[in-house]
Amino acid sequence: MSSASIQTVEVDLGDRTYPVLVGRGARHELAAVLPGNPRKVAVVTQPGIEVDVASGVEQQTFTIGQGEANKSLSSVEALCSAWAQWGMTRADVVVAVGGGMVTDVGGFAASVYHRGIPVVYVSTTLLGQIDAAVGGKTGVNLAEGKNLVGAFWQPSAVLCDTETLDTMPQREWQCGYGEMAKYEFLGVESLRSLALEDQVVACVQLKADVVAEDEREGGRRATLNYGHTLAHALEIAGSFDLRHGEAVAIGLVYAAEVAKRLGRIDEQRVAEHREAVAHYDLVGHLPANTNHSQLIDLFSKDKKAVDGVTFVLDGPNGVEPVRVEDRELLADALKAMVQP
Repeated sequence: MSSASIQTVEVDLGDRTYPVLVGRGARHELAAVLPGNPRKVAVVTQPGIEVDVASGVEQQTFTIGQGEANKSLSSVEALCSAWAQWGMTRADVVVAVGGGMVTDVGGFAASVYHRGIPVVYVSTTLLGQIDAAVGGKTGVNLAEGKNLVGAFWQPSAVLCDTETLDTMPQREWQCGYGEMAKYEFLGVESLRSLALEDQVVACVQLKADVVAEDEREGGRRATLNYGHTLAHALEIAGSFDLRHGEAVAIGLVYAAEVAKRLGRIDEQRVAEHREAVAHYDLVGHLPANTNHSQLIDLFSKDKKAVDGVTFVLDGPNGVEPVRVEDRELLADALKAMVQP
């Protein structure tokens, strides 16, 4: 199915197991991984991205706009309406081509159209390839919070074509590196020493292992949200010009500061977090004019907050979810995040 230069990672979910293909040119394997014999393939993407599906298959492209404002229920409704008008059935397939926002929106629309139709992801950003496109979490935002409406809907395959990263803007690299820094604290060893494709494979393998163990985030999978509590609050709070991975990098350092104040880790471990973020040329402090009280209020709106504010924190047993009720402690940790 794939050339020798393309590596395959299996996401083991029994009869729903699917391959993640990683390597240069992986997108050209699309025809080989399409499930069934679809009559129509809806390509969900953004302006400027094109992909050929397969000869003999009717194909139509449906675009969604750039930016988080388009990661919305209205985008899902527009896609589903357009598919219905085109005559798509449950036997047809959605192919989402782009970054994490495209796979989140396209995947969620696929999960609800006709109560679920197959979807394949062609991930074209570093963030998408190492994180967003793998694992089956789809969703959109509400004004009240990030990813509050969504579904677990596993793709039939994921294609991570590292060739598409050649023209990726620097800000998108930074966005991906924020998530890559996260994986350093989740058990991916010697990540920095690997070539790019092997870095992607290593991150995908860890995520595949976690998803196979805990598909619906009842336990271990919550650790994949390391750094995300503050990150999501920053993304909701205002116009800080932060990409998701950039916000995650700040969130990693903050999580370390919170863990230190709880006695879970020492100052040296905090310094390791700051060094990891700096290694990827990411910022580890809060944007200017951040409203600390507002951020703490937003922590309770995070989807992990089942029973009070919940963080994913480092500690003697590794990274794990921890309930944190001490508002003053959270505020003190935020003070340590102000740029010197």
